[in-house]
Amino acid sequence: MMQREQISVFDIFKIGIGPSSSHTLGPWRAAQQFTASLKKQGLLDEVAQIKILLYGSLAKTGKGHGTDIAILLGLNGADPVTFDVNAIDTTIADIKKDHLLVLNGEKIISFDYDEDLIFLFFESLPFHPNAVTFQAFLDSEKAFSETYYSIGGGFVVKEGDAGNEKEQVELPFPVEKASELLHWCLTTGLKVSEIVMENELAWRTETETRKGIVQHFTVMKDCMYRGCHTSGFLPGGLNVGRRAAALNKRLIGNQVYTNYESWIMAIRKGGNGFNYILDWVSCFALAVNEENASFGRVVTAPTNGAAGVIPAVLQYYITFCDGFTEEKIIQFIACASEIGSIFKKGATISAAMGGCQAEIGVSSAMAAAALTECMGGSQRQVLMAAEIAMEHHLGLTCDPIGGLVQIPCIERNTMGAIKAITASQLALQSNPDKAKVSLDAVVNTMWETALDMNSKYKETSDGGLATNIPISLPEC
Repeated sequence: MMQREQISVFDIFKIGIGPSSSHTLGPWRAAQQFTASLKKQGLLDEVAQIKILLYGSLAKTGKGHGTDIAILLGLNGADPVTFDVNAIDTTIADIKKDHLLVLNGEKIISFDYDEDLIFLFFESLPFHPNAVTFQAFLDSEKAFSETYYSIGGGFVVKEGDAGNEKEQVELPFPVEKASELLHWCLTTGLKVSEIVMENELAWRTETETRKGIVQHFTVMKDCMYRGCHTSGFLPGGLNVGRRAAALNKRLIGNQVYTNYESWIMAIRKGGNGFNYILDWVSCFALAVNEENASFGRVVTAPTNGAAGVIPAVLQYYITFCDGFTEEKIIQFIACASEIGSIFKKGATISAAMGGCQAEIGVSSAMAAAALTECMGGSQRQVLMAAEIAMEHHLGLTCDPIGGLVQIPCIERNTMGAIKAITASQLALQSNPDKAKVSLDAVVNTMWETALDMNSKYKETSDGGLATNIPISLPEC
């Protein structure tokens, strides 16, 4: 039975560092929680040694996803929201060279990367494939350990906890399923985004929520703009060339611009031909996920691996549908978050649990719903758009080559974005009363498919493209 949980817009959308929410951001947060736990227990100053045990998917694709890097940074007291991404390489190099960690930024201990960070490739824990155990050995010769599960989208559960860290509040419109969301929309006349904003008031003021959403959008657009102007090769050994910058340059032509705002104006001057818009949507998505693959700062949407879909569709709306207002951007992100939370509650947003349908599929459904609402669709059309988008991602596997969030992940974001726009257009041109498939039915189907899917297609790099493309990677 799925646990009931209360999910905020800032749970679905988190600011972090790539390349993976479940393998990078989640383990990073787990490491922070462990050091906080040590401090709370009064044990931080007594720690003599730390050992980290990585299980299942975290072990198999951990190095490709930067799990080791994230955990070391988290233990060292760095925060993914504020840590300088340009300092990652030097910080990790120093830890390995000096054999030292500064726990929580306070307590210096010896640390041997090769001995104290253990990849258990053939062991899994039953609760979730993404498991990490931290063991702290104390001066008193006693030990303190905790196990955490990174369950997707940067969400982390400590073993023994109920799984919901947030304090329970009284939500005016509690939602577990799409049918409940539709009930509240129809009885109140509120849009999906308005239901979300009313619920957010249980946690903070409207001003704080709006400010937070705008901050998240700022990270999205900065990431996209940066990705559209950075060339070179992605890290990890596959030698994948970055394409967004060259595509941006080709599409923009001789137009002159100096910042994000003038860039939008320059893009608009190119017209609104089908191929032109299609290329730009792909460019937007590629840019975000190339940044993500390069340990750039992104927003989980709802995961890092699928971080390019929602920004690409939102950028399409901003650039080609005149959606460049703060009100519309907030509406888009709020609406998208509710669809993501329904999938999180009723199925999963973890590729290690459900394959890529849980990441690109969910992000596409979120984007389709948000675009539909912002384009004037009814509440039923919004849910229909989400259903269409996910229906045509069902069964999508996660088989990253070399355990890296690059092939097929980056291109897959372009496909998710285009499917979201198509799903929105279909819903806007359809009568949802005649729909044969409900969003709840698709959520249930996605979960059943996840349970039936062979584990080698769930972010293990044990099947699919990962085993059919003969590429040798250098030792990390």
